Amino acid sequence: MNYKTLFFKTLGVYLVSSYTINAQKMQFERFYDETLAQASYIIANDKNEAIVIDPKRDIDTYLDYAKQNGLTIKYVTETHIHADYLSGAPELAKATQAHLLLSNEGGPDWQYALEHQPLKDNQIIALGNVELKVMHTPGHTPESLTFLVKNTKDVMAPTKAITGDFIFVGDIGRPDLLEKAAGQKGSQYEGAHQLFASLNKFIKLPKNTELWPGHGAGSFCGKSLSTIPQSTLEHEIATSPAFQYLNDKEAFTQFILEGQPEPPKYFSVMKQWNKSVRPLLIEMPKTQKLSMTELENAIKNNVLVIDARKKEDVAKGFIPGSLHIEGGKSFATFVGSLVGYNNQIILVGNENQIEDLQRKLMRIGMDNIYGYITDVKDFKGLKTSKIITAEEVQQLKKDQKIQLVDVRTATEYNSGHIEGFENITLNSLEKNAAKIQKDAPVIIHCQSGVRGAMAYSILENLGYTNILNYSGSINDWSAKKLPLVK
Repeated sequence: MNYKTLFFKTLGVYLVSSYTINAQKMQFERFYDETLAQASYIIANDKNEAIVIDPKRDIDTYLDYAKQNGLTIKYVTETHIHADYLSGAPELAKATQAHLLLSNEGGPDWQYALEHQPLKDNQIIALGNVELKVMHTPGHTPESLTFLVKNTKDVMAPTKAITGDFIFVGDIGRPDLLEKAAGQKGSQYEGAHQLFASLNKFIKLPKNTELWPGHGAGSFCGKSLSTIPQSTLEHEIATSPAFQYLNDKEAFTQFILEGQPEPPKYFSVMKQWNKSVRPLLIEMPKTQKLSMTELENAIKNNVLVIDARKKEDVAKGFIPGSLHIEGGKSFATFVGSLVGYNNQIILVGNENQIEDLQRKLMRIGMDNIYGYITDVKDFKGLKTSKIITAEEVQQLKKDQKIQLVDVRTATEYNSGHIEGFENITLNSLEKNAAKIQKDAPVIIHCQSGVRGAMAYSILENLGYTNILNYSGSINDWSAKKLPLVK
């Protein structure tokens, strides 16, 4: 089978990092997508037969790697029903004619509707000299699995545990997403108790067991994930805060539920789509470049413009009503937090940026892209942002008529904020717009200026005309050694 006919070839450099182990003819490769802080794995036996665990949706990464290394992908699986990205498991299984293996744990509400081969606790996936033992580790989600990987030809090597969102380096998976993202009342406490039991079972494994998690720092699936890609059970028992509460279920529950970040809005959609039958994306959609006339007509028909340029460029001239989301690592997360899946989208960005933006969006299932433009200068009626400095903030905040708004998360705000600023988070800004005055100036800021620029575009679209953006934000304020309060 020609993989190229089933999927698309990557242009440029993959946004992944990899880690390879070759010992006694077992190949173990980690792929890391920085945009969603997400890890996936390929493991191959001595006959070059492979299994892929937790693939992202742009599966050409795995197809190209398999081709380059002479691998046949025999199995595709995942650790759980993901909430933070749209799984590429069904696409990869179809493209390679591999067996799709998915969890059959968690009860009737957590069964996949996809055609698959079910996996149960203690089941063995035999792949020649590579053996994967299935371990049911509920807590983050009811159906979560950990895969314990052994090379039967190298019995002295430690077991490698692919933990998904169960255990991270320096943290463990949060049990509150089903309640906060999917609206299942009371489920966070049940999940915390399941997580407590799963960890107490897991720590009975050999202490040299290697831990290979599904996420790193930057993921919303925990509160203090490390940038380090891999750890050992012994190290996590000694250093990870959650492991210090495994003798007290109630103390553990309180600790693990405290301080969890607000989940992005799109998580609830991913949770449903990842367990359902859905159309598979087997080739890269072609996105058309729009003329100015086509752009203007689309705007008249309520197509949403997302401007992914740098905040400095957007401030000099932007299309009224457009949403500014800078096209960096967190682009997809911010789009998923602020934009509904029913919106058609026009992207504004550099020509060489568009495919990267499109890939980031497809990883969360945001496929409804109408087209793109690369230059806004010919658009009639461009607006500019009102940018102010730290010195101007100090002067203006003396005026009691001016409203001061910090759009960072509550955790960031509580760790140190500029005196007088109230906290209205970026994700809640639109629904809390009634709290923001329209008859007098409003100063907004965030940590580095990126979210402040997004907030500016949201308020501008809502009809606010007197918004002042302290673009330097907390980073600039701190660099000037100006005071913060907690």
